Amino acid sequence: MPLSKDLLDILACPQCKGPVKYFAAAQEICCDACLLAFPVRDDIPVMLIDEARSMTATCNGKPG
Repeated sequence: MPLSKDLLDILACPQCKGPVKYFAAAQEICCDACLLAFPVRDDIPVMLIDEARSMTATCNGKPG
């Protein structure tokens, strides 16, 4: 089951409070400003900074 649009509309980066993007193929929610990718496990976004993966470039749908 994909994440609902209503949920995605209210999610924000826990570090900078900025907008995030969801990439279903990678099962990640990404913040381009902080270069963090948050995992989605069992259709539940894990929006914890300690659980985030650091990205080397902006998220473009491919793990970076």
